[in-house]
Amino acid sequence: MPDYYSPVGGLPDRNQLLTGRAVFTDAYAVIPRGVLTDIVTSRLPGWEKTRAWVLARPLTGFAETFSESILEIEPGGGSQNPEPDSEAEAVLFVLCGTATLTLENESHELADGSYAFLAPGAKWSVSVSAEPPGSFKAVWIRKRYEPIDGVLPPRSFVTNDRDVAPTTMPGYDGAWSTTRFVDADDLSHDMHVNIVNFEPGASIPFAETHVMEHGLYMLHGKGVYRLNGDWVEVEAGDFLWLRSFCPQACYAGGPGPFRYLLYKNVNRHMPLSLGR
Repeated sequence: MPDYYSPVGGLPDRNQLLTGRAVFTDAYAVIPRGVLTDIVTSRLPGWEKTRAWVLARPLTGFAETFSESILEIEPGGGSQNPEPDSEAEAVLFVLCGTATLTLENESHELADGSYAFLAPGAKWSVSVSAEPPGSFKAVWIRKRYEPIDGVLPPRSFVTNDRDVAPTTMPGYDGAWSTTRFVDADDLSHDMHVNIVNFEPGASIPFAETHVMEHGLYMLHGKGVYRLNGDWVEVEAGDFLWLRSFCPQACYAGGPGPFRYLLYKNVNRHMPLSLGR
């Protein structure tokens, strides 16, 4: 389904009421799409004609493993030196527009639905042609890689949402499925960035309560999330940020499919000291 919501920027009408859906609690945060305005963007060193809506960053006492941003790159923009941390791995998921990703000296043409896993220490750059009529927008998720003895780090790759068949959850006849871009049993990966898919009316029928942290960017449709005892309505363009052990479940609201891009940290022993 090549229909992914991306921020439109601008500013709200000055007569608009202040009351909205944004909330930050000890267990979760809701960043609705309406707050992703021009005045909350950042310019990033090493990136030309680019601005970023920063959705998540490590915070002591909250979610500590990842950062997540939406990049908007204007025609003629991009970066030859995008990643400042040599230990970082990342995923770029394209919401709209086209760009060229140069990854380990090989060029890849990115378009909506493109998914690029950028291995720790990978050499990469991204550029947007001066010719396209509109900007390029992508979700950029970053995590500091945790190496383990005897297992080589994962390799970079590029694919597309359209080219990966969703895996149906047992007993759901396709109503709840996950588009998995890496093998869940591959211990070289310490983060998964997948797409979760629901048909209208489908649900997660229990309150998941687990150690993995989450970032959820709503790609399409709408739903209702149960977060730490609260019911929260979400729609395409909203972002949810969940710390470890926040109880979570949801219903898909319809009338069309409900899909979101999901980050979680996986496949590593738990550190036994705070701050590690």
